[in-house]
Amino acid sequence: MITNNRLNNQLPKEVKAIFDELEILKYLRKVGINKGFGYSCAYLFQLVFSLVFEGKNLFRLLQSKKAKDLPEKNAIYRFLNNPQYNWRRFLLVLSTFTIMKVSSLTRHDRPKVLIVDDSSYERNRSKKVELLARCFDHSSQKMRYYKGFRMLTLGWSDGATFLPIDFALLSSTNSQINGIDNRIDKRTSGYKRRVEALQKAPEVIPNMIKRALSQGIDASYVLMDTWFTQQPLIKSIVDQGLDVIGMVKDTKQRYQVNGEWVSLKKLYQTAKPSQHQKGILRSIHTTMANGVPVKVVFIRNRNKKRQWLAILSTDCTLSDQEIIRIYGIRWDIEVFFKTVKSLLKLQKEFQGRSYDSMISHTTIVFTRYIVLSWQNRVSTDYRTLGGIFYELCDEIDELDWAFALQLLIEILEDALQNVNQKIKKFIESQLRKWIVVLPNYIKAYLPKLSCES
Repeated sequence: MITNNRLNNQLPKEVKAIFDELEILKYLRKVGINKGFGYSCAYLFQLVFSLVFEGKNLFRLLQSKKAKDLPEKNAIYRFLNNPQYNWRRFLLVLSTFTIMKVSSLTRHDRPKVLIVDDSSYERNRSKKVELLARCFDHSSQKMRYYKGFRMLTLGWSDGATFLPIDFALLSSTNSQINGIDNRIDKRTSGYKRRVEALQKAPEVIPNMIKRALSQGIDASYVLMDTWFTQQPLIKSIVDQGLDVIGMVKDTKQRYQVNGEWVSLKKLYQTAKPSQHQKGILRSIHTTMANGVPVKVVFIRNRNKKRQWLAILSTDCTLSDQEIIRIYGIRWDIEVFFKTVKSLLKLQKEFQGRSYDSMISHTTIVFTRYIVLSWQNRVSTDYRTLGGIFYELCDEIDELDWAFALQLLIEILEDALQNVNQKIKKFIESQLRKWIVVLPNYIKAYLPKLSCES
């Protein structure tokens, strides 16, 4: 009985409370991630989820004293390698439910955004990993080639809380080292994600956004950096009813000004200088070659003050400051990448060779971030204190201060009747002095006092 009871208590108490609140295991069953016999998928999911909180990897856990109560490693790897499990659907419904809970704590007029970016998923020591490719890390700190994948990620943010919605581990058709395993059933979710891995990022992003919107996720803008702010992708996003705010660089893209097609550098020279706006150099309304009207704001580059940066917005009604402020939310996804790699053991905890194992483990790591992100929001937002807080607020609102003040004066009058004449005159004089210095809007609420002259 003790052993069977421990199977349902794999998580720390704090994390288990969040698991129940976000109904994670319910959605795991809802999308069809279950088994007919043996250890349940819910138990195996919790086991892998809690590894990072115990400070152990799977090898150390199976070597510890708890190993006799745990499943064999083959059971865990079969769970992670199953191509039939729809991990994308699980992450999407879990994120949508969490976003609904977060949105209840966010003002309606506050912009909610989708953020698109990619990061490296390195497997430099691997040789036989499925769909392994030679990729280039275009970040300014590295600028080097590596073996692995491009982790294209779509996230949601309200400026205070970031939540991952969807991702794709992109390989390459040109620099591919290994191909798709021929044994995979082409009807499974795993095979569909393998086919997606061979597509270009601009082809994958519109489908990600479409799935998020069809699920009911509320967002007004899509934020992107210079690697994705291209005219065909902007057009496909605008056609779905969302505006795009992204940084652009001087490429072959052209913009129409006064009937002439100009480059971004020429557009900067044409724009009028901004007045009395710190850091904002210029802004201009223009039209891209695909017919989408945009507003481009030029700001000073803090790293190289002689240079400028350009931020494009398809919502031309926004002010220059608002465009810059909303685009600043994009940094949330950079913090997310740093957290999942450095603290939540992405790309390090498991070294499976199948593409399914990388998809499943990445989904579990993203779930860790969702749990921690919601826990952080709950602990820092005063609106999550519960019903007692609101009942107290209602009770305070029902207390009429004017009535309380009148009641105080009546109590003082009754008290004066029971004291001697000398003390009574002294208290009356002090009370008159206090009433004289009160503001007129407070005097209007006071009754006629018998002690007033």
